[in-house]
This record gives sequence, structure tokens and C-alpha cells, in this order.
Amino acid sequence: MAGEHYFSARPSSEERPRTIRVELAGRSLELTTAGGVFSPERIDAGTAVLLARVPAPPTTGALLDLGCGWGPIAIAMALRSPQADVWAVDVNERALALAAANARIAGVDVKSASPQDIPAHLRFATIWSNPPIRVGKPALHALLEAWLPRLAPGGSAWLVVAKQLGADSLQAWIADRFAAEGLTVRRAATDRGYRVLEVSAARSIDPE
Repeated sequence: MAGEHYFSARPSSEERPRTIRVELAGRSLELTTAGGVFSPERIDAGTAVLLARVPAPPTTGALLDLGCGWGPIAIAMALRSPQADVWAVDVNERALALAAANARIAGVDVKSASPQDIPAHLRFATIWSNPPIRVGKPALHALLEAWLPRLAPGGSAWLVVAKQLGADSLQAWIADRFAAEGLTVRRAATDRGYRVLEVSAARSIDPE
């Protein structure tokens, strides 16, 4: 892999756009990918596990695809919950452009945005993510510290992580790091060497 890989805001690698056929939320789509983004040839195994294992997203509210790449998770969310407010966030500008273009191809409304462009007040009913484990623990932890607390009360984040890349240790870290903030974590599924983790935010208690 190139040193910059797909974590760079502006990949210097050749774009090499291509069209691939994928199945998302029961629809067959021809979408565009390119070099310098995550898994340009196909929906990767981790994302496929996530999409197969998560429950249906909330029908309304703000939904977040964290680390959207060329957009398969965000598009699947929008296809399943067309009345929801779907956001796709990534640091990679090439990925954001592809996610926006692919949402148009799929005929769904997805807001592609860099992290700093997401309104600070926004809270998410759900977050789906195939997080960038290979970016390293410090950067990964910083990413989760920035976004998991932005779950709305009663909301859930769904993360897919390869077991061999530290899914169990990440689960333990989340449990320890976010306990004081009212977030709990459980292993929701294991499939093809991947763990699907659910991080749940406590519901608000109405004052009497």
C-alpha cells in the first residue's frame, strides 16, 4: 500500500476511475470508484459483513457513515431510510466526491462532508462505520473520541472490525474510555473473521 494510502485528504496517486456493479439494500447499481480510496475494486468483506448484520437504520433523524470511502454504507442507509438525513464523512476529498456522485447515481440524498463541515450541534440517531484500523491506534482512538459522543440519546453506533486486527481489544478500550459518558459496548455479531460492535448511548431521563 502506498504510504499515503486512503487516509490522505488529497491523494497524490493516479485516480484511475472505474465502474463497478454492487448490490446495496436489494438494488443492483453501477457505481464509480477510483484509486486512492478504500477498496476501489469491490465492497470489501468488512463492509459487507456490517451491511448484512446491522438492523435497519432509524427512519428519521441524522444518520452518519463515518469514513465513507466511495459511499456504499451511506447509500445503503439512504436507500433503506429515504426520509432520514444521511451524512457521509471522510478526510479524503476524492472519496467525498465519489460518494456524492454515487449517491446521485443511486437517486438518494446523501450529504458528503469533511469532518469540520459537519454542524457541531448535530447528533446522530445511528453511526455505521468500517473504521480505518490501519491508521494506527492513536488516530483511530482520536476518531472515535470525536464521533461516538455525538450519538443522540438512545442512539447506537455499529462498527465492524477484523478480529485479527484487534476487534476485542478495541471493544475493551471503548468500554473503558466511554463508560463515564454513558456509552456501553457489546459484540453484536461475529462473521467471516469480523466482529460487529454496537456502541449504545443512554436514553435521556426526563426530569420529574
